[in-house]
Amino acid sequence: MPVWLKRGKNVEERAEADRQVRATVEGILGDIEKRGDAAVRELSQKFDNWDRTDFRLSQREIDDCMAQLTDQDLIDIEFAQTQVRNFAQAQRATMQDLEIETLPGVILGHKHVPINAVGCYVPGGKYPLLASAHMSVITAKVAGCERVITCAPPFGAKPAPAVVAAQAMAGADEIYVLGGIQAIGAMAIGTESIVAIDMLVGPGNAFVAEAKRQLFGRVGIDLFAGPTETLVIADETVDGEICATDLLGQAEHGPTTPAILLTNSEKLARETMAEIERLLAILPTGEIARKSWNDFGEVIVCDSYEEMLAEADRIASEHVQVMTDRDMWFRDNITNYGALFLGPRTNVAYGDKVIGTNHTLPTMKAARYTGGLWVGKFMKTCTWQTVTTDAASAMIGEYGSRLSMLEGFVGHAEQANVRVRRYGGRNVPYGTGATPREAAE
Repeated sequence: MPVWLKRGKNVEERAEADRQVRATVEGILGDIEKRGDAAVRELSQKFDNWDRTDFRLSQREIDDCMAQLTDQDLIDIEFAQTQVRNFAQAQRATMQDLEIETLPGVILGHKHVPINAVGCYVPGGKYPLLASAHMSVITAKVAGCERVITCAPPFGAKPAPAVVAAQAMAGADEIYVLGGIQAIGAMAIGTESIVAIDMLVGPGNAFVAEAKRQLFGRVGIDLFAGPTETLVIADETVDGEICATDLLGQAEHGPTTPAILLTNSEKLARETMAEIERLLAILPTGEIARKSWNDFGEVIVCDSYEEMLAEADRIASEHVQVMTDRDMWFRDNITNYGALFLGPRTNVAYGDKVIGTNHTLPTMKAARYTGGLWVGKFMKTCTWQTVTTDAASAMIGEYGSRLSMLEGFVGHAEQANVRVRRYGGRNVPYGTGATPREAAE
C-alpha cells in the first residue's frame, strides 16, 4: 500500500482556489465581450503594467527584438525549431487521407483539414518561455493552418526579445505583446483590432487555463494545459541528487507546480528529500521552487513496481520521468501521462526546450483522456461519401428508409424513399418504409 512521506495541499484547499479563479476569469471575459479593446487595454495596464494603442508588433519592432540577440542565440533557437519541425512533419506523414469502396458503388473517405485560424499563447510572466512559440506556431504551420497569431506577455514592461524572435522565426503571421486572460479573451472573442480565431492553444497559469476552459465551445482548444506538473518514477538505479534536480527543475516554473516522487525505495525517498533541501539553498530560482515544493510536492513510497504503475496512472501527470531498471516496461504499460521521459539520460527539460516532442501537455488529470499538442490537434478529420451507381443508391435507400421509420423519422425516410423511387424504380408509398426487395417480389 502506498505510503506518503510528504503530501501537498489537500483537495479542499485546491477547490477553493479553483472557485476563486473561475469567478475572476468569468468577470474579465465578460468585460472583454462588452468593451473590446478598451477592456483589454485596461487589463494589460493593471496586470502587466503595459499599455499600447495597438498591441501588435510592427515588422520594425520585430527586427529590433531580433537584433538584440547574439548570433549564438539565433542559432540555438533555430536548432530547437528544426527539431520540433522535423518531428511535427514526421507526425503529419502518419496522417493519411482515406478513400475506400465499402460496397459496390459506395465510396467513403476522410480528409484531414487544417483549422483556418489559430491563436497561440506563449506564457512569459515569470520567465520568457520562448520554447512555447516553437511548440505551437511551428506545429500549426506544419499542419497547414492559414493564419497563426501569437500573444505573449511583456517581460520587464517590454517585449521579450527572445520570445519575439522565436515567434517570428517560427512563422507567426501576427505577433501581439499581450498576456493573461486578456490575451486569451481577445484572441477568442475578438476585438476591434484583433480578428477572432477558431482555436486556442498553448500552456499558461491557472487563469489562462480557466479562460480556455470557459471559452471552449466558442472556439476549440488544444487541451487543459495549466500549471506544469512532474512525476519522477525512480528506483535505486539512480540517486537522490538526480531525482531532486529533476523535481526542482519543474518546481521552479511557479508556486503551484506539483512535483511528485514515486519510488519503491524509502532510502531513495529520504535521500531525495534531503537533496531537495540542499539544492534549494543554492538554486537561484529557489524561492519559487521552495513554495511549490512546500505546498504541492509529494513523496510516495510503494511496495512494488506494479503498485508504482497503478499510482502513476491515478496521478495522470503531465510529465513522467522514469528512471528504473525497467523503463520500457513502464512505457509499455502506463496509460495516463502527457509525455514520458525514459531513462536518466533524458529529462523533462529536454522535452520542454529542444528535443523535438511537444511540451504543451495535459494537466489536472486530463491525461486520462487526451495526449498533448501535436500536428493532429490543428486538423479536423472530416468524412465524405459518394454513391456512384443507381443500384447502390436504391439498395442503401431501402435500408435507410426502414431504419428511419423504426426511429419515427418520416422525413428521413422520405430522403431515402425518393431515391429508391428514382434510382430503383420502386413505388414506395409516401411516408412508409420501403419493403424488403424479396418481399416486394
